Amino acid sequence: MTEAGSHIHLVLPDPVERAACFRVLAAGAGRIIRSFASADAWLEAGADSEGGILLFHWRQPGPTSGAALLERIAGCADTTIFVAADRLDIAETRAILRGGAKDLLPAPLDPRLVRSTIEASLGDWRIRQDRLDRHREAAARLATLTPRERNILDAIAAGLGNKAIARQLELSPRTVEVHRANIMRRAGAGNVAELLRLQFTAELARGAAANSVHFGA
Repeated sequence: MTEAGSHIHLVLPDPVERAACFRVLAAGAGRIIRSFASADAWLEAGADSEGGILLFHWRQPGPTSGAALLERIAGCADTTIFVAADRLDIAETRAILRGGAKDLLPAPLDPRLVRSTIEASLGDWRIRQDRLDRHREAAARLATLTPRERNILDAIAAGLGNKAIARQLELSPRTVEVHRANIMRRAGAGNVAELLRLQFTAELARGAAANSVHFGA
């Protein structure tokens, strides 16, 4: 059985290099390996929506260059990026690392180095993905709150009690109690501490989404 994080994509123009890397990675259990001869083929297959581990050569044939590919996927939290390259200038190296690549691998590729590097990153990918899943779940729970309930949640997070919240929002304490109970129910929280943890992780999810939009712009 495979997981989403077990998807490994190779975008390597050289057929011999591509086949050699595919063979060493396919030896591991519980993973899906997909290989492509170009960035254009990878994009045409819709593989950019799958997430996981991506290794691509900086020099790509066809309209989509390595730089264009990196710009397209930069900031995608679901993808860990490795770039294979040779004869880079300083500007290219800076662009690759600032674009979100986890590491640079020397080309031509050593399949053994590819395997050890990618296998080491799979565990990190799964840990990060579990964290992102928790953030998204928290955001989804709190997305159902009304504007009034959000105001009350912010007040709870500020440490205010029901009477203080009622005075601040010009509501009756009983109305605040009803809203508070609805917030707990919708969030699926058993207590205030759990509710505030959900709010914190939801804020992290919103921040990660904003960063993805910024980097991908």
